[in-house]
Amino acid sequence: MEEKVHSHIQSSISKKKAGNILFPADFRGKGTQAAIKQAMSRLAKAGRVKRLAHGIYYIPKIDPVLGELRPDIDEVVKMLAQKERIRVRPAGAYALHQLGLTTQVPMKRVYVTDGNPRQFRLGKTTIRFKATSSKKLSTVGKISSLVIQAIEEMGVEHISPELEKKILDSLRKEEPRNLKHDLALASAKVNDYIVRLMKKNIAL
Repeated sequence: MEEKVHSHIQSSISKKKAGNILFPADFRGKGTQAAIKQAMSRLAKAGRVKRLAHGIYYIPKIDPVLGELRPDIDEVVKMLAQKERIRVRPAGAYALHQLGLTTQVPMKRVYVTDGNPRQFRLGKTTIRFKATSSKKLSTVGKISSLVIQAIEEMGVEHISPELEKKILDSLRKEEPRNLKHDLALASAKVNDYIVRLMKKNIAL
């Protein structure tokens, strides 16, 4: 039975592109969980797949100049969210980076989620899924949603004047209706802060 499961998974992987992200759950129904786990372990030892983290693998992709290319972390998180049917959004310092408000990529990336909270490593980067309400994940603005998540995680009291100016410049690029919608979903403290910030600088 284990050999049959191994052959099926190996054949399936051979049809996929280099760089593709894989989860043992992709092969659910083709054998027992133990048999699938054993097959993935054997394929990893043979170099057919590489293990990124517990339950996350990828098909090696080799660039002639750069060598082996590891999957993009955001793509891994996106695929994981799709697989588990949960929503995730960047928060805190990583949300600021996504907005281009800081050039420093945090070694610990925090995402809020309506799934189970957890923490794991992808290479040298720590990934943290922090539980939040579905309401806070219902924001629609590409900019305002990231700003709100960043401030919620950081705290209003930790925003420097320099960062505040960058936040204001970013919010001015958001569609007003999206900003209005998203502010209604933010905490009272963050809502009040952004409203005051916008009103204080309305003439600038």
